[in-house]
Amino acid sequence: MGEKVVADGFDLSDRQRYRAKLQQCLTGLGRLLAEKRFDKPRNLVGLEIELNLAGADGMPRMMNGEVLERIASRDFQTELGMFNLEVNIQPHRLGGRVLEQLAEELRTGLAYAHRKAREVDAGIVMIGILPTLAEKDLVSANLSDVDRYVLLNDQITAARGESFALDIDGVERLTSTANSIVPEAACTSVQLHLQVTPDRFADVWNAAQALAAVQIAVGANSPFLFGRELWRESRPPLFTQATDTRPPELQAQGVRPRTWFGERWVSSAYELFEENVRYFPALLPICDDEEPLSVLDAGGVPQLQELVLHNGTVYRWNRPVYEVVDGVPHLRVENRVLPAGPTVEDVVANAAFYYGLIRALADDARPVWRRLAFEDAARNFDTACRHGIDAELTWPRPGRAGGVTTVPAVKLVRDELLPLAAAGLDAWGVEKADRDRYLGIIEQRCRRGVNGASWQVDTFHQALEEGLERDAALAATTRQYCRLMRQGEPVHTWPVGIGDD
Repeated sequence: MGEKVVADGFDLSDRQRYRAKLQQCLTGLGRLLAEKRFDKPRNLVGLEIELNLAGADGMPRMMNGEVLERIASRDFQTELGMFNLEVNIQPHRLGGRVLEQLAEELRTGLAYAHRKAREVDAGIVMIGILPTLAEKDLVSANLSDVDRYVLLNDQITAARGESFALDIDGVERLTSTANSIVPEAACTSVQLHLQVTPDRFADVWNAAQALAAVQIAVGANSPFLFGRELWRESRPPLFTQATDTRPPELQAQGVRPRTWFGERWVSSAYELFEENVRYFPALLPICDDEEPLSVLDAGGVPQLQELVLHNGTVYRWNRPVYEVVDGVPHLRVENRVLPAGPTVEDVVANAAFYYGLIRALADDARPVWRRLAFEDAARNFDTACRHGIDAELTWPRPGRAGGVTTVPAVKLVRDELLPLAAAGLDAWGVEKADRDRYLGIIEQRCRRGVNGASWQVDTFHQALEEGLERDAALAATTRQYCRLMRQGEPVHTWPVGIGDD
């Protein structure tokens, strides 16, 4: 979605041509795969974090343009809402001191961005959903002034043809309506990229799907929206409903939502791109001049721009990515499951856990996706979003006994998955001291039953018990979160309560 687009509208011929170009791109992708034209294994990883802007009072600040102008770095980019930014860390080879390198780059970049934001009475906040966001903040007037966001909003709202209905039933229930996709901007996430060869893609994507629930259980950090306590990780239901182009009649017919966990294990990357084309109408039917099949016939490598653009408007929690770098195509799995924050230490711990487990499970001779029904993986994801670190998940029984069992997420992680993650990081060649440090953070979260969501909820309720009104308690919780986030110690060490706020 990074390319410049212009909001001029589309006619019928645009959509027909775009559909034809998508089919050409699919054919081109199939040929590239059959001809084995993809990059060799490089073990490259990338990291993106979506961020919030808030003032010293804990309230959102609608000023990403001013902040980005002061930051003046290509590593920081705009995002959907005017209270959002995104930071991108350049690709690293997975091995050695990569975890500490990622941590140091994030610390340096975020500290610099925060200093620049402070110049205009704002600050950088890494959190899944800013607790102080109100319905009045998530309106079309606060959409970032960027052509592609305006156009995307226009196309999604036109496709739906009516207001978006938000209905999330958690600890409390939230019902609301929106006339734009801006509520999606409340969701700020971490995106973990892993470049893979075509032969490895399916194993890595399937493993990532199986692990999504576990990632949420240990990493949940989004329990509040519009002053209501909802799910421990409220981003998935919010994102699903805020981008839903289906009116109720199409939902009743079983038409798939654009924010989608999926419905089956796969055997190739091609299947995911083909599903995107088959199930989802184009939102941005913008055609490139490239003729992909002619480029292939001439021995070149097509950019497949239409396929890439369309892929960016289907919001899978684990997304396939096609990209051409220096004339060579490659595939990536983009893991979009995790919320932002709470600290750099926590973000890198989550990344270490993910990359280690992906390697171990993708290498397993008895892979988890052969022993776990996809429906169970999808149900696990929903359960983990609802209950966070207290979730109980369906998982294959250890050993050769076969079958599945229900196990507390913290027990599954400590007894089975952390040793696998350690073995996976060893297989990548990651420095053992860094491996132990960051996986130790995950282990301590499980031992103490604490993650970002549980800390927010416990601190909020303590503030209520101390006599604060609901809005004041949410603001105080946010301010304390920001103070502790900037101190940098992982969330499982944070004292509950608003301190001397």
